[in-house]
Amino acid sequence: MKTEAQPSTSSLANTSWTGTVISDTVPGSQTWEDKGPFTWSAASGTSEAQVSAARVAEAQPRASQPKQISVLEAATASILKQKSTYEKVQMTEKKESEVLLARPFWSSKAEYILAQVGFSMKPSCLWRFAHLWLNSGGCSFAAIYIFMLFLVGIPLVFLEMAAGQSMRQGGMGVWKIIAPWIGGVGYSSFMVCFILGLYFNVVNSWIIFYMSQSFQFPVPWEKCPLTMNSSGFDPACEQTAPSIYFWYRQTLKASDRIEDGGSPVYSLVLPFCVCWCLVGAFMINGLKSTRKVICVLVLLPYFIIIGFFIRSLLLEGAKFGLQQLVVAKISDVYNVSVWSVAGGQVLFNTGIGLGSVASLASYMPQSNNCLSDAFLVSVINLLTLLIVTSFNFSVLGFWATIITHRCCERNAEILLKLINLGKLPRDAKPPLDLLDNPTSIYNTWFNGLPQHIKSMVLREVTECNIETQFLKASEGPKFVFLSFVEAMSFLPLSVFWSFIFFLMLLTMGLSSAIGIMQGIITPLQDNFSFFRKHTKLLIVGLFLLMFACGLFFTRPSGSHFIKLLSNHWIVFPIIVIAIFETMAVSWAYGARRFLADLTILLVVLLILFVTVMKKKSMKPITYMSWDSSTSKEVLRPYPPWALLLMITLFAIVILPIPAYFVYCLKKKIPFRPKSRDRPVTASTSLPLSHQLTPSKEVQEEEILQEKKKKYPSTSHVTS
Repeated sequence: MKTEAQPSTSSLANTSWTGTVISDTVPGSQTWEDKGPFTWSAASGTSEAQVSAARVAEAQPRASQPKQISVLEAATASILKQKSTYEKVQMTEKKESEVLLARPFWSSKAEYILAQVGFSMKPSCLWRFAHLWLNSGGCSFAAIYIFMLFLVGIPLVFLEMAAGQSMRQGGMGVWKIIAPWIGGVGYSSFMVCFILGLYFNVVNSWIIFYMSQSFQFPVPWEKCPLTMNSSGFDPACEQTAPSIYFWYRQTLKASDRIEDGGSPVYSLVLPFCVCWCLVGAFMINGLKSTRKVICVLVLLPYFIIIGFFIRSLLLEGAKFGLQQLVVAKISDVYNVSVWSVAGGQVLFNTGIGLGSVASLASYMPQSNNCLSDAFLVSVINLLTLLIVTSFNFSVLGFWATIITHRCCERNAEILLKLINLGKLPRDAKPPLDLLDNPTSIYNTWFNGLPQHIKSMVLREVTECNIETQFLKASEGPKFVFLSFVEAMSFLPLSVFWSFIFFLMLLTMGLSSAIGIMQGIITPLQDNFSFFRKHTKLLIVGLFLLMFACGLFFTRPSGSHFIKLLSNHWIVFPIIVIAIFETMAVSWAYGARRFLADLTILLVVLLILFVTVMKKKSMKPITYMSWDSSTSKEVLRPYPPWALLLMITLFAIVILPIPAYFVYCLKKKIPFRPKSRDRPVTASTSLPLSHQLTPSKEVQEEEILQEKKKKYPSTSHVTS
């Protein structure tokens, strides 16, 4: 019998079929997996034939059988029937595959880690972290930040990675599966990510504009521009620093107040369009095209950072900058405001609450160890911040040294003129030779003056102090576009270093923009089959919409709105979303284990929300603006309608959470997923790191897929 059946099974050994298996493991959600080509083996074919023959023999009515059917005949009939069935399945799956696209995987874990790192390392994180280190306690702030990173940041990154990876869903659908009654949190994170995406590329457009201007020699922010008839320098620029003038008047063309309107700045519209075109080109073919560029966009900045770090150590004044790096204010350890700032910075730097972390993780196999990934990404993020802050302080030390040198030389010239005019006595004559070390020579002479002469000198000139100048480093984007850019102009080969610096910022900005857009595109594709089929149409339409809406932030008052959203608004929805995500996991995880593992995390988030709310409400929210009448920076309070806008936006993005809760009550959707769905494995004996793990069957299936990749000729079809 085996000898006669062998040709039939051998003929099926080479029969292959390709299909897209739809795994409907969770109500209302489907997983699209490309199973690839499958082949029958002779051994499996024989076994299937024998089992099917036995079933056919048992199924035949005994009364209607004139004689017993042989096993060989039953096996042959069963094989032919199975072949016909598989041909029908193949045709059906082929039709379905025309409509449904397979959910791809990252080609390697290294690509996935780089994508997560690229998303989290936003350019704004670099200058904001350095400024907070400088003005919020020094090493004390750094210690608090690291503590909050391990207490809050890494656990939340792990939760989002585990949720996206286990559910194979983006940020919008994953929470509806884990805890249906908190499903609205996915919509909230989607809306926050969308609002952030509207103005994020505006910052990239600033970088491109500066990069395009850095080919001039000297760079335009090094000296004031000439007047129309070239008779002298622009009077408005002479009343302030060239870098400040270039930032406000030539880059932003900023309005004096946020209330002032105006059309988009044409010099920023083209760079803004270029940014969207670049991001669109990188993502036009979905994950296939994204993973080809993500390695370059993420790795290139690190080579530039290492080069800058080595170069910065050789600068004059770098030692003074590094000394400021290790200054610690112990009193700030007991300052609740510093803790709240550090906690908010941790959430923003890690990208929590935007849905992008879960969306990027949804393209990883379910058996992947996401706990180690969360730890690795967070540590890389931290080390990058420490290295960048070190070379930032070295460059700022160089910047403060050069500015102080020029201050001393200018004071010496003024004093000599006043002495020649007879307005100061000869005893106030400064040293004539200040070329070697102007600051040291001038300060030594000044400190040796009699007190009455010193008072007369101070009435005529300003005091030149390197520590005071170092602390004048601007806040926010101006930290880069004013203080740091001015320092670059003092370097030899300033054109080269300026271009390299802005290239580093641009690549980091583009990789972060890809991560942000992935948090928008993936949920749309998961929830709408049309977008899965027409990826290019989705990307083009979405990017055109966001480009048109983002033009609002390229207006003269646009930078004031960006400050309002990025510095004061976005922290509130992120904290609220993180709180509800923790509650969702704890609900699916089980109350007993929740009390053991997640209570501290939830309490810390609640305290963080209260302290941030209290800090923002205790003093008026202000912004730095340009006063065109005096050519100086002035501090202005935000108008009441701007605060109302913040509250309205916050209410809008949080509204889906209670709305979806009411929807669940109305539709009688169960608060806890059915046991057969098993989106989360809740075990009372396992720690948190083992809770969000796939089932044994899923792990075996992924192992089988890996074997098929290595040994395609020996692959088996599993029923």
